[in-house]
Amino acid sequence: MVQIGNISLPDFPLLLAPMEDVSDPPFRAVCKANGADMMYTEFISSEGLIRDAAKSRMKLDVFDYERPIGIQIFGSDIESMRESAVISTMAGPDLIDINYGCPVKNVACRGAGAALLRDIPKMVEMTSAIVKATHLPVTVKTRLGWDDSTKNVTEVAERLQDIGIQALSIHGRTRVQMYKGEADWALIAEVKNNPRIKIPIFGNGDIDTPQKALEYKNRYGVDGIMIGRAAVGYPWIFREVKHFVKTGEILAPPTLDERLDACRMHFQKSLEWKGPRLGVVEMRRHYANYFRGLPNFKPYRTRLVTVDDPAEIYAILEEVAVAMAGVEAEV
Repeated sequence: MVQIGNISLPDFPLLLAPMEDVSDPPFRAVCKANGADMMYTEFISSEGLIRDAAKSRMKLDVFDYERPIGIQIFGSDIESMRESAVISTMAGPDLIDINYGCPVKNVACRGAGAALLRDIPKMVEMTSAIVKATHLPVTVKTRLGWDDSTKNVTEVAERLQDIGIQALSIHGRTRVQMYKGEADWALIAEVKNNPRIKIPIFGNGDIDTPQKALEYKNRYGVDGIMIGRAAVGYPWIFREVKHFVKTGEILAPPTLDERLDACRMHFQKSLEWKGPRLGVVEMRRHYANYFRGLPNFKPYRTRLVTVDDPAEIYAILEEVAVAMAGVEAEV
């Protein structure tokens, strides 16, 4: 069992990574249904929270069926981050997670996300303020360092553990790498194997098959793994990894019915959370992912992304079910 404060997770838990414009409640619901052990909100701007911005406040929504769930915050100002931790705590998550890993320009170049890897004293001061501002466990997601010459995650892990964080997730790339090249898990393993480190260490980066998940578990010894992009349109990755780790057997890919069920669930949750207009529009980017590899799906996708009536969308999905019954997706 893996323990994060008062949160008990199974051995070798699978975490859904916080992804901007992806990890919203509808998407999380589908991942949870397929085996994700712990999840996080999209990252939320501390400045947006303290200004009471509607978009930021909406991202605070968490639901009981998602638990355990963490709210992830980011920002460059220590007092704003402290205040946003207080606001986030009131939303009722199970933990608060700090983003020290986002590499995108409009975050890192404003002194937030991965930019804090260039100012460890400020990172430590900010983290300490957040730990003191909440009764919830505080965790961190970060990267190996800013660039190849400043891979300082070992120091980061020790110093943040010393001021009270309860777990650390490490993406195996530097900020400069963005999402290019291969994730380097050797340095993640170095952090995990550091005798000073007592908190759970989760690895993140490039886990896209059950075989790789088990290989990295055995090779690098991390407490669990965080899966991001591989879950987009394919929430079954969680159940497949769990089954392979437990039995060594590869599960059959999802059936057409399972794809349709996941898509319908995602759509229904999207309508419930975002309303009929936004729920329809924001679902459009997911259809191609759910039905990836199905031959002759393109005409149905074209219709799905152009109609506005939810009833019509459900009807098109039913057409897909009838027309493609017995058709296997091309892996």
